[in-house]
Amino acid sequence: MSVTPQPAMPKSWRVESKPHKFCPGCGHGLVLKCLGEAIDELGIQDRVVFGCDIGCSLLSWDFFNCDSVQTHHGRTTPVMTGIKRANPDLICIAYMGDGGGYAIGVGGIVNAAARNEKVTVILANNTVYAMTGGQMSPCTMPGQKVETAPYGRDPEATGMPTQGPEMIAAITGDGAYVARGTTANLKQLKGYIKKALQTQMEGKGFSFVEALAACPTNWRTNAEKTWAFVEKEMPQYYKVGEKKNPFEAKKEAQQNG
Repeated sequence: MSVTPQPAMPKSWRVESKPHKFCPGCGHGLVLKCLGEAIDELGIQDRVVFGCDIGCSLLSWDFFNCDSVQTHHGRTTPVMTGIKRANPDLICIAYMGDGGGYAIGVGGIVNAAARNEKVTVILANNTVYAMTGGQMSPCTMPGQKVETAPYGRDPEATGMPTQGPEMIAAITGDGAYVARGTTANLKQLKGYIKKALQTQMEGKGFSFVEALAACPTNWRTNAEKTWAFVEKEMPQYYKVGEKKNPFEAKKEAQQNG
């Protein structure tokens, strides 16, 4: 049986693989691997502009062989929005952690979502401010012990953790795509990221994917406890799945039409 060879990637885009700069066991590398594979499979590398926030996410600034920009803390979504408006043919991706997205950067995300901006936001939720030593973040779970909550987060004093995808799904237009994936299921996570990028490619609306990720350095957990926290404990509060899917909505409308 003959096999038709696939066209080779243009030489100008080929680079040798390289190790990431994150701590051992960090979830950022897994999230970014899913993003890279999604970009390759969609064939959009020459159109991508990758923006990363301050924090651990900034270590991804030279991870991909595409145009990239590192923004001020919490300003990645507005910067990507500006680039997209200046050149709508580009595929603009904002990458950040839960601190950059749900604390200092929440205003940018909320307003971009409300305007249904045609950009894609990918947020790694590891429940702590990781680069600065593991302080409580908007996503620290109830009872979770961190540097600034040594007895565990008390919702009576600090409120409940931020449910980002649920919030964004409630304020975006019909064309938006919103999902929460996990590094415990990379096939599913990559699928969500591909749908988010396709949403932007087709001009449907704002797209957002939160990824549950590990931070064993600041959690102070071994491999077994780290994986158990990501795979079993985090999804009990942060429900994994699609929160808004314009592709399914269109399919249902066609079936009911």
